[in-house]
Amino acid sequence: MERREEQPGAAGAGAAPALDFTVENVEKALHQLYYDPNIENKNLAQKWLMQAQVSPQAWHFSWQLLQPDKVPEIQYFGASALHIKISRYWSDIPTDQYESLKAQLFTQITHFASGSKIVLTRLCVALASLALSMMPDAWPCAVADMVRLFQAEDSPVDGQGRCLALLELLTVLPEEFQTSRLPQYRKGLVRASLAVECGAVFPLLEQLLQQPSSPSCVRQKVLKCFSSWVQLEVPLQDCEALIQAAFAALQDSELFDSSVEAIVNAISQPDAQRYVNTLLKLIPLVLGLQDQLRQAVQNGDMETSHGICRIAVALGENHSRALLDQVEHWQSFLALVNMIMFCTGIPGHYPVNETTSSLTLTFWYTLQDDILSFEAEKQAVYQQVYRPVYFQLVDVLLHKAQFPSDEEYGFWSSDEKEQFRIYRVDISDTLMYVYEMLGAELLSNLYDKLGRLLTSSEEPYSWQHTEALLYGFQSIAETIDVNYSDVVPGLIGLIPRISISNVQLADTVMFTIGALSEWLADHPVMINSVLPLVLHALGNPELSVSSVSTLKKICRECKYDLPPYAANIVAVSQDVLMKQIHKTSQCMWLMQALGFLLSALQVEEILKNLHSLISPYIQQLEKLAEEIVSELPNPSNKLAIVHILGLLSNLFTTLDVSHHEDEHEGPELRKLPVPQGPNPVVVVLQQVFQLIQKVLSKWLNDAQVVEAVCAIFEKSVKTLLDDFAPMVPQLCEMLGRMYSTIPQASALDLTRQLVHIFAHEPAHFPPIEALFLLVTSITLTLFQQGPRDHPDIVDSFMQLLAQALKRKPDLFLCERLDVKAVFQCAVLALKFPEAPTVKASCGFFTELLPRCGEVEPVGKVVQEDGRVLLVAVLEAIGGQASRSLMDCFADILFALNKHCFSLLSMWIKEALQPPGFPSARLSPEQKDTFSQQILRERVNKRRVKEMVKEFTLLCRGLHGTDYTADY
Repeated sequence: MERREEQPGAAGAGAAPALDFTVENVEKALHQLYYDPNIENKNLAQKWLMQAQVSPQAWHFSWQLLQPDKVPEIQYFGASALHIKISRYWSDIPTDQYESLKAQLFTQITHFASGSKIVLTRLCVALASLALSMMPDAWPCAVADMVRLFQAEDSPVDGQGRCLALLELLTVLPEEFQTSRLPQYRKGLVRASLAVECGAVFPLLEQLLQQPSSPSCVRQKVLKCFSSWVQLEVPLQDCEALIQAAFAALQDSELFDSSVEAIVNAISQPDAQRYVNTLLKLIPLVLGLQDQLRQAVQNGDMETSHGICRIAVALGENHSRALLDQVEHWQSFLALVNMIMFCTGIPGHYPVNETTSSLTLTFWYTLQDDILSFEAEKQAVYQQVYRPVYFQLVDVLLHKAQFPSDEEYGFWSSDEKEQFRIYRVDISDTLMYVYEMLGAELLSNLYDKLGRLLTSSEEPYSWQHTEALLYGFQSIAETIDVNYSDVVPGLIGLIPRISISNVQLADTVMFTIGALSEWLADHPVMINSVLPLVLHALGNPELSVSSVSTLKKICRECKYDLPPYAANIVAVSQDVLMKQIHKTSQCMWLMQALGFLLSALQVEEILKNLHSLISPYIQQLEKLAEEIVSELPNPSNKLAIVHILGLLSNLFTTLDVSHHEDEHEGPELRKLPVPQGPNPVVVVLQQVFQLIQKVLSKWLNDAQVVEAVCAIFEKSVKTLLDDFAPMVPQLCEMLGRMYSTIPQASALDLTRQLVHIFAHEPAHFPPIEALFLLVTSITLTLFQQGPRDHPDIVDSFMQLLAQALKRKPDLFLCERLDVKAVFQCAVLALKFPEAPTVKASCGFFTELLPRCGEVEPVGKVVQEDGRVLLVAVLEAIGGQASRSLMDCFADILFALNKHCFSLLSMWIKEALQPPGFPSARLSPEQKDTFSQQILRERVNKRRVKEMVKEFTLLCRGLHGTDYTADY
């Protein structure tokens, strides 16, 4: 093989010295990559080889690695290196070397036509990349030349080898175009050129496909080549002959998969809907596959049925609007719809016996959307035709949603069960969508079927059938307002008649009741029909999720009608909680349900129920507190403490006697007057406060316990708002002690809540100010000791400072607050590697800078240290921070410009003066342009963000590269 002496281009040299990239070293590295058992050595080899591929020496070693005496792995690397050099460094190749490079690639492809197929493919990709870079000017008839060169009789390779090599080249050409890095204007030119070149490809493909003597491997390659070219949006009418040939090839089992792929790709191209006459010709071809489809289903041939279904769905889903428009052909399109219906209802259970039915679901959405988009008259005609079809679809979907027999289901793997669950969710979504087409009649239809099933004495019904019908109801009721449906009362009446002998059926009964909870709120007389079922199910651990979530929905929606049942609900709930039937998350939901329930009772009743409900937990907590006074912290004790604190948190999250969340619903809402006297939650919190402090004293070092304690108060504050006021002094004192002992982020988050709600009230300002100053002082000390180990604390601290500035800037007027130190710490936090911490710090500065004029200490520190802030921001933009954070830094620049313009105009020129700052890639002109742009824009924040994005790309050397596409 002739060695290539010249080196087109020198871009992209690796970090290693040039002499390292020799053939011998490349071969050694490849051997290390493939055969060295040490993963670190493999990684080093891979990194070195990637550098070698982009080095100037790649032009030398690539050709040598392709020599016939090398093994395929080495030859493959040589071909890949050529592709990378051609595709990424095309501009480095002198124009006078294009032809010799092209000739050498043709020679290599001819040689490998009878050699390694993976090497042949990489060489074809390299030549395809070369062709795309030269088209249309430097190589105007590239495809025709390829066909002509490979058809030459004087080649040493046999005809079939040449034919397969040509087909491989023609297949990868459109694929390379789709992934190429061509500039947008070049892409348009090359696409147009390729569209013209179809004329040299399709006749050849037709000839090879229809020629009886063509071997199967050639015909398969033809189909793959056709499949690749149609994705260039070739006019569908130009593909007719090849599509028909592909339909004929579906009878050949070896060609089946390739034929399906080619037909689906041809039909699915976006431009195809313009060629209605061709689409109409395709319908009979698709319908002609029905016998083959039925035979495949009968024989359990899932691959064939799947492939035929893909074709039918591709035609129906992509072109339903165009085909519906052809009113005179309505019967043939209806026949196609019925064929897709057969695919939806294909026998067997998904995903064990079939995987085809799921492909069809999107088609039914599309068809419905297209029918409902017609003008009234045409829509009425199609509604008449397709309403019966959609009623049939509901029957088919509910049949497909049925569980298999218990015995069969027992043999399914957990993965199969999960796939079936997702499939049922997809069916549920489809049924909800179909309701728009069928309306209230759909609910009546389901109700009639369920009624006949439950009241028929002729034959015993299967639980699967009942469950599927209820699942249909649940799917619709979860998202559609069924409050005005006249069948829901009957359904509620039928539910108690269902013989529940199975967990899946019981689950669906629960979820159906939950879906009807809003209806029950409007028809409270029916609550007693279903509530006993829910309370009974609470005792079954297998129904944990469904029963607890349903009770929670009922308690939330119907709370004003539940007082007569409250004692029973609390008693049953207490019982299951004490027996520890449910997992932690369901216990928390149950407490939320009880919070909703108690909210609607009289204060005396609430306190009585609270006492009976939480007394056992208080006693347990007291016992744990006593134990831990004398012992070292015990992990099992900790779990019990966190669990109890979690239960209280969740109870207080929803126990709201002032009904804040209902105020927007209007005066007609039935709600109790806000009770006089202390809030029940505050009463309980005051009772357990000392106990919580006792627990904390032993567990202050444990973040989980501290978080659980803070969560109780944080959720209570959010729910109670002003009603929490009596607890503020105690809580501030406790938080101060907690944070003084061990600083933790959760304590800062709770402090932020208190600042947000109470700092503006004069009565509560002193304790909140004292707490704010204390946690600030401790956190500043933490910064002096080294804050890098506590990014969560720094994050929460920055959010607290921002909240203080937003709600009560007076906090920054206190002489004991070292505003300068706070400012310097926030600048330091801008340099943290953790994105959330940096965002919070940026948020602090965007709150601080607008206060320069009104808060004297803030104005003073900005004047003294603002330049330090600007330098930190410019360093971040220059490349020290993640590009995803640039909007946050742009916000700081915008705030500086808006509120400190004269200072910024001086600082920015000084800061950008040093060479190489903030990036060595910037010219003085680029820095000057940036500073002028920023100083000019004091109104449009979006424009500043765009400027910063542009500037950071320049700083990082990414401007104008592929990396900017997703930015």
